[in-house]
Amino acid sequence: MKLEDWSPEATAIEFVSKEDWPERRAKLPEPTAHLADLVAFEAMPGTLFSAPDVEGAPRVFFGAEGREPKSRDPFFAGKLATALPKGLYRFAEGAEAPEQRALAFLLSSYSFSRYKARKNEAPRLCAPQGVDRARIERIASAVAMGRDLINTPTNDMGPEALAEAALALGAKYGAECRVIVGDALLVENFPLIHAVGRAAAQAPRLVEFERGPEDGMRVTLVGKGVCFDTGGLDIKPSSAMQLMKKDMGGAATALSLASMLLDSDAPVRLRVLIPIVENSISAQAFRTSDIYRSRKGLTVEVGNTDAEGRLILADALAYASETPSDLLFDFATLTGAARVALGPEIPPFYTGDDALADEIATKAAASNDPVWRMPLWDNYDSGLDGKISDLVNVTSGPFAGSITAALFLRRFVADPMRWAHFDVYCWNPSTKPGRPEGGDVQAARLLYDLIEARAEQGKATS
Repeated sequence: MKLEDWSPEATAIEFVSKEDWPERRAKLPEPTAHLADLVAFEAMPGTLFSAPDVEGAPRVFFGAEGREPKSRDPFFAGKLATALPKGLYRFAEGAEAPEQRALAFLLSSYSFSRYKARKNEAPRLCAPQGVDRARIERIASAVAMGRDLINTPTNDMGPEALAEAALALGAKYGAECRVIVGDALLVENFPLIHAVGRAAAQAPRLVEFERGPEDGMRVTLVGKGVCFDTGGLDIKPSSAMQLMKKDMGGAATALSLASMLLDSDAPVRLRVLIPIVENSISAQAFRTSDIYRSRKGLTVEVGNTDAEGRLILADALAYASETPSDLLFDFATLTGAARVALGPEIPPFYTGDDALADEIATKAAASNDPVWRMPLWDNYDSGLDGKISDLVNVTSGPFAGSITAALFLRRFVADPMRWAHFDVYCWNPSTKPGRPEGGDVQAARLLYDLIEARAEQGKATS
């Protein structure tokens, strides 16, 4: 995802609101004002009006949102990416929030074209003068990579392909990479990852890569990589399987964030762990009531084979915790309960650190990457206690499913004060500015801002 070099020859885009339009219209040359009246342009949000300026240079007026901050979408300018005809454009001098608007344009320009070519040539945007062009492109490219991974169906994005994509990203930046496959998971003590993925045609695996200065801030990312989730022997109805190619959205999010950090060369010692499986059905499938000893040593009884994501994350988080991190984040398309509570646009997150939670919320608002803190409610934790095992992977009641899933994961984290769990959805049901319909990564942009700021602050004070 790239911006073009700035050019004065590009068509200028002027942002105008309905409230401002009468004053702006009054300053237009009479022929231009008359033409605007003929086409009934009133600067309604999302509308376009093309007319040359007084010197004959091309110009587009774009109806922006109103002045009231609460009614404004910071990515509204992304509509330009699908509304404008092909050509080269630039923001007019003095445009507000040019960096955010340029990012919105690139995010809205995304099109998944692996199986069907894009019909029309897309408009191109010049990099606004004075912005950090490299950073905008870095974020947009990383998000596009994550979207591609999620949108690709499982016949082309199974465990082997997802592992290859993760290893390729690590290798691109010279990271130390390794992958543990199949029965080697048992040898290296990842029994839960092995149990969940052993029924599939492609063996389960764990990808790990690490890069960065040894004295940098230590950040570990863990992403759930369930390439398809049938529900296992507790099989899902067909309607619930339609989007299960996106059940590796947590892995895609972790890799997207990793791409941003690696490309920026931030002073971070980055470690990425991606447990990868397909939750399939065969004679080798794990069963309800099976009990497995996890990497941490805790025994886990399977109450439902459709709660498999937390099992593979448990081994990965336990492994991550064996090496202390300054920050440990995990991402998983984990529960339908999260969607019932907050819908598809706002992932809940959980952490034991109030200061970290406040920082996450602040970065989320600033980057237009919304999340919402949910409580690690200790009173619900006992519902995970097993009768003949240390714990079960689901509670017996129908309530607080996202919270109890987070509490399950917390049992495998050595230091919950440095950890945050994101129960992401990774899918846009419909197209909105900056968020095309289909696969998407959530929380990666806000955490890039957070990690980058913390790392730079630590570098400045060292």
